This record gives sequence, structure tokens and C-alpha cells, in this order.
Amino acid sequence: MRKHLLMKRRPEHGQSIPLGATLCQGGVNFSIFSKNAQSVDLLFFNRVDDRGPARTINLNAKNNKTFNYWHVFVPGVKVGQLYGYRVDGPFDPGRGMRFDSQKLLLDPYGKAVSVPENYSRGQASIEGDNTGSAMKSVVADIGSYDWQGDEPLRRPFTHTIIYEMHVRGFTQHPSSRVTPKKRGTYAGLIEKIPYLSKLGITAVELLPVYQFDAQDAPLGFVNYWGYAPVSFFAPHSGYSSRKDPLGPLDEFRDMVKALHKAGIEVILDVVYNHTAEGNHNGPTQCFRGIANETYYMLEKDKSHYSNFSGCGNCLNANNPVVRRMILDSLRYWVKDMHVDGFRFDLASILSRDEKGHPLENPPVLWDIDTDPALAGIKIIAEAWDCGGLYQVGSFIGDNWQEWNGHFRDDVRSFFRSDRGTVSNFASRLLASPDIYDHQAHALEKSINFVTCHDGFTLNDLVSYNEKHNQGNGENNKDGTDKNISWNCGQEGLATDPHVEALRNRQVKNYFTVTLLSLGVPMLLMGDEARRTQQGNNNAYGQDNPVSWFDWKLSARHSDVHRFVSSLINARLQKDISVEDPGVTLNELLRQSRIQWHGVKLNQPDWSRESHSIAMTAWSMRGRFAIHIMANAYWQDLKFELPYLSDVSFNGWHRWIDTALASPDDISRLIGAPQVTTRSYKVASRSIVVLAAGKNL
Repeated sequence: MRKHLLMKRRPEHGQSIPLGATLCQGGVNFSIFSKNAQSVDLLFFNRVDDRGPARTINLNAKNNKTFNYWHVFVPGVKVGQLYGYRVDGPFDPGRGMRFDSQKLLLDPYGKAVSVPENYSRGQASIEGDNTGSAMKSVVADIGSYDWQGDEPLRRPFTHTIIYEMHVRGFTQHPSSRVTPKKRGTYAGLIEKIPYLSKLGITAVELLPVYQFDAQDAPLGFVNYWGYAPVSFFAPHSGYSSRKDPLGPLDEFRDMVKALHKAGIEVILDVVYNHTAEGNHNGPTQCFRGIANETYYMLEKDKSHYSNFSGCGNCLNANNPVVRRMILDSLRYWVKDMHVDGFRFDLASILSRDEKGHPLENPPVLWDIDTDPALAGIKIIAEAWDCGGLYQVGSFIGDNWQEWNGHFRDDVRSFFRSDRGTVSNFASRLLASPDIYDHQAHALEKSINFVTCHDGFTLNDLVSYNEKHNQGNGENNKDGTDKNISWNCGQEGLATDPHVEALRNRQVKNYFTVTLLSLGVPMLLMGDEARRTQQGNNNAYGQDNPVSWFDWKLSARHSDVHRFVSSLINARLQKDISVEDPGVTLNELLRQSRIQWHGVKLNQPDWSRESHSIAMTAWSMRGRFAIHIMANAYWQDLKFELPYLSDVSFNGWHRWIDTALASPDDISRLIGAPQVTTRSYKVASRSIVVLAAGKNL
């Protein structure tokens, strides 16, 4: 790493705003918040693994403190300079203060982080100086990047197909054929953009890319998913193919710009509910050593942390200082990094006050909802937390969309042939009006998904009855036991061709419902190629082929890949349900023609023993109609077909039949085979979709 020679001109007072390290004429202004600190040292380094600073500047309360902000202007400091803080003050856990002047601390507002090869989480958790093994912040010039006219795309939700993916896992496998040095990086993802475009993806939802602590995991494992942030402003350096301190910053922006050129939005999975500093035995990396009593929710005795995240601590999100940091972070990623949206991990924690009690009108959530800098940006809530707060359908705000956990569970239950599932399944097809029609919610309030990073992949959902997490080192006790899965008759890899054929059919059933239901569809990386984790439903620590996308599967399951791509293309090219993107769910249900049937027309069977349902729906302007027949029963069923009074529709056409072999499983809408009979036999555990329209 290049040395940064510091001019020995005398530091000046500086100013409290803006927070972080700000490049100014002739030097850099540094500012951090710390209410109860007694003194603050700013340290500069020549190399990331230096055991001692090249220069130390003491900030004293008389000259370098305004209210609760410590600040200094240092002449001669340039872009790329490594730095950190040491903050001294009371170590009094009973009062919520955990100052440790021996620990090197990151800048909470630092725009880049450099990690030494000998980084040690353990050294940050015990007594003593950890300077040589600590992460360091990096001075960055945010305005120097050439965006070439790029801006966030602001694609309507009604024309959005979300693909949840892991930056590293997407290209790390050798079969990805990505340039070897770029595998598992932002640059590697750029090389695979043509694949995403061809599949039809319009938005990637990236698992956490804020700098996180990969060592925040049990011994022998790594934190692969990245839900362990140490910074809310810096892109994760481990996902960069470049080794210079500012490389991750530019490479991330290169990725965003390239995705935008392909018409693909970038949504970040963000973790504002906890940090990697963990519980009372955790490391001191940043917030704990600067203002522990401000940044975190503390228990009544204040020596322990509230833990609604399941990760040891919770950010005190509705504290004004923390609230401001969260808003500043979001604005930064939109304004300076050009991202298109955010999915908030365990968002219900953000609705709690400093004592952990749910608030009726949480300030931070309303701030995010109403901030003009975030207008038009996609904001999605995982509307629950590990403390039992479940807010799907009741999450605060006007612009928040929600991961719909009911969609996942009810669609799984229906295709597993559970009893009493038909009514809920029917509701999920229509954007869950039982959950969302009590308010004037937009049609796209519901983010519909069957699988996500947390749990089984789609292949494993139809291949395993039980989780198989022995490889996680926790005696198979980790991960949920509520998988709502069915192995189709054989646990694990199928040797019976009939089992394999049934699994393929079930996979296509799930894709059909996800992509045809009203709401916003979200797919999991690799599901279109039947990616497997060998039954592991909690692979957060598996940075290996268990979690990586094996690209050989795309050829092996090319029929599934073709099915998904064709279905996405049809959804995007021809709006089969709604022709007014501004319509609310209530308006749609009032104005649309929707009829429910069983095997007999207009006789739906809503009983607990029913495993089938049919629906006919016309688009709002009457230009298009579809007839969906879903049979989760273990025998074939013959469904009567509705009569089409509009002769211009030219009868029903078979668009989808998941029981048929490829390429007959899905046809192009224009030119699809015509159905001339008055009934249609729907094979066991399959879906058939017929289409009719003036242009078919």
C-alpha cells in the first residue's frame, strides 16, 4: 500500500458538520459524535497492518468539541489516507458506557474500510491494544467518480421482477466462467449481467454489501451472508477484485452503473437493526467504544443489550443521533452510490423505542417513508423480528412494501396438499386482500416469494422433508423446523425418475404462482436452475459450494430455466392483470371481473378437504383473460371451462401446463395451442393456465 505522507502543519479546530471525513481545500475535516467521551485521538496510518500510527492528533474538549461533537481540520491529508479513532471515557457498563482507549475504532461515517490480512475479531474482544489487527477507515473523495449521466432507474413496482442474490455466491463457483480474479466480486457480477437480462430480471436484491465482519461466526466458519455490519456507509471490501483501499468504492459504483445500463435496478438488503459488536462479551470496533449508551438499546441494568435481532444487540434506531445516521446512510447510498432501493432486515426492530417497546408511530420509519431524498426509491420491510413482533399487513408508513411471509407459507402448504389451504391460497393469488385491503394500499404492497436466502432453496423445498444442517457445526439444532416442504417421496437426491419428474413439476408450480399472482414477484438466486444446498436451510456460515451457484445446473435443468424465462417475459411484455399501474388493491378488486370455480363452473370448493381451485380473471379493460386451474390433489381432475362470450377472443389457448414436458409446458402467448374442448384434464399436482385475448 502506498504511503501517504502527512504534512506536519498544525491542525485547526475544524467543524462539527458534516460528520465523517470530508475532503476540503487543503486537507480533511473530521467529525464524530460522542456525548460522554473525555478525550478523542485521531490516528493516521501508512499501512493497514501497522501496529502503531504514523501520526496521532489529540482532540481536546476546549478546542475540538462543539456540544457532543468532536472535530478537527487536518491540513495536508489526502484521499486514500488510513485513519481511526481512540476514544477515552468511563468504562461503566452499569451506566451503559464502555469506553476503551486501547481499541482502534472505525469512523461511523467512514466511506471506505480497509481490512488487514491479520484482522482479528478476538483481539477487539479482549483487553489490550488491537491496532495492528483492526480495520481502518479510509479518506475518500466521493465526488470524483464519473457516473456518465447515470441515475437510479425508478422502475414502477408493477414492472419489477426481483432476484435475491449474494454477490460472492453468484460467481464464486469455477463453473461461472467469470475471469478467475473477479470471481465472487462486484466485477464478477458485471460479467454475468447478460445472464440476468436474458432471464428477464429487472432488479437484483443484494444480500448485505455494507462492510461487515466476516469473523462474526462460530469458530471454523465465516459470516457468509453478511448480516454483521461494522459500517453503514462503506461497501464491503471483500467483494472487490481490487486491493487498493478505495477499490471497493469504485468497483461497487462500476457494478451499479453497468446494471443500470442493462435496465436492472439495485436493491440493497440493509441491516440497521444490529451491528457486529454483539453482546456484552463482543468486540469493540466502532459504536460501542464511541457512544455505547446512545447507539444501542440496553436492558434495564444497562450492562446488557436488548436482543430482538438474535445477534446479540439492537441499534437504538429511534434515538435522534442514530435516526440521523440511518437517514444519512440511506441518502448517501441513493445520492452518491445511485442505488434504487432497500430491503430492511428485521425492520420491526426499527419500530421499537429505547426500551424495546413497539411504538405506534416510530419516528425513524416515518422519516424514511417521508424523506424527499428517498421519494421514488423502493423501500421494502421484512416486517418481523426475533422478539416476536410480526407486522405483515400492519407495517407503518405509506410507501413501504412488505415481504409477505403469508404468501410463502400458504403457497407451500397448498402444494404440499395440506388440509384447509384453498382459501388462503386463493387470497395469495390476488395480492392478499385479507391482509392488505383494509387500507388503500397499492397493488404491489405484497412482495411475493416462496424461497429466499433464509431457508430451503426451491429445489430443496421439493427434495427434503427435514433440514440437514449437520455441516453447520450445531448438531442440526440451528435453522427453522417449519419448512413446509415435501420431498416428493424420496429424501435428498432422487434416483427414481418418477420422483424427479414430480419435483420438476412442483418447481414449475411454485414459479407459476409466484410470477402470476398480483403483487411483486421475488425469486431466489439459482432457483431457476434448481440450485441445491443439500438440505441446509441455514447456510449463513457456508462460504463454499454449498452456497455458491453451480452454473452447470443451468444446462442440467434447462427446461426449468426456459420455463422461468418465458414466464417472466410474458409477465413483462403483456400485462395480464392490470393496465393501470396506479390502481390500488381495493380498486382492482372492485373493478375487475374475477370468478372462482371448482371442477364445476362457479362451484368452488372451499372445504378443508379441498385441494383444487380455479379462477377466471379479466384485465380491467377487458382485453385479456386468463383461466387458472390449480390441482394440488394426488389424482388427475377434469375441470369445466368457462364460456367466452366475446367472439373476438377466439377461444381459450393453452399457455401453461406444468405436467407437460418441455417445450409444451409453456408456450408463447401468441400462437399458443387452442383448446377446443369444454373441459380440461389437469394432472395431479399441477397447474394449467389458459389465456384468451383479442391479439392471441
